[in-house]
Amino acid sequence: MMAMNEVFVRRDVIDPNKLRELCAPSNLAGFSQASSHVGAICVTGASLWLLRSTIWAVPLFVVHGILLNFLYAGQHELSHWTVFRTAWLNEWLGRVFGFVVFYPRTFDQIQHIAHHRFTQNWARDGELNREGFTRVSFLLWMSGVTYWYTRWLRILRFSLGRVTEPYLPPSRHRELIREARVHLAGYLCVAMLSIALRSWAAVLLWLAPLLALKAVHQLQNTIEHLGLPHQDNVLINTRSTRTNPVMRWLAWQTQYHTAHHAFPGVPFHRLRQLHHEIFIKRGAPPPSMTYAGFFSAALRAFSGGRQERDYSDDSTWIADPPHA
Repeated sequence: MMAMNEVFVRRDVIDPNKLRELCAPSNLAGFSQASSHVGAICVTGASLWLLRSTIWAVPLFVVHGILLNFLYAGQHELSHWTVFRTAWLNEWLGRVFGFVVFYPRTFDQIQHIAHHRFTQNWARDGELNREGFTRVSFLLWMSGVTYWYTRWLRILRFSLGRVTEPYLPPSRHRELIREARVHLAGYLCVAMLSIALRSWAAVLLWLAPLLALKAVHQLQNTIEHLGLPHQDNVLINTRSTRTNPVMRWLAWQTQYHTAHHAFPGVPFHRLRQLHHEIFIKRGAPPPSMTYAGFFSAALRAFSGGRQERDYSDDSTWIADPPHA
């Protein structure tokens, strides 16, 4: 089990008894969130299939694709072992979600714990281990093109026995290779079954909407850290998101991201309370932006040929205008 109960801020920002209360997972809360998300996917998927030859297929395709992509928000929480009190439910639902979104669970867990321990330390942060963005590479990433390319390539590379990421310990390589091979075999089975049945269901209800609507989920993926200082302080290197209740449900409350990084052992359904305790009560709100504000500020930051490497690692270079 991952060491996701680590603390990444001073412990005096919250009363220890309150923190223990907030850290308690709940099967009821987990089932409520998971069933509502999966249930919504079933409803949009069935409707899309039944109405695939009508104009209604277009909005259904969009909503279905967004719901599918945000399953990663659920996988993220399941990787923290905090969605359900019953441990095996976190394990196996996380594996199902990971298969659907092409993000194997064991790899996600190892990469994600490195992300929490070394946030914004690019040599050691598994999720931010990349080349600095240019305007073009940023837009390709936001569109999902380079996202899907790197994810599929990694599964294939691991399946061939090649694990090169520095943040993945050699002792786990065999496990990661086996996991990638299981995923690849599963995807091949889906492909062969679709060909045998001459069915486009997997494409229409899974692959096409997942690929086409990745851009919406990329806003959440990218707003959390881009343009913030590369310093060992989660209170300034992690951004929260100002948004509406529907989006918070869709992202499993991930928008309270600074609070999550401070105390990753707190379950998703308690993050709003945690945010209130450690930020609002203390009158010290974390870095935050709206999705639209973030995207427009990022485009401005990359205008005039500027690249990520042109900004100091110790600076905040994506933020709301001073009057916002």
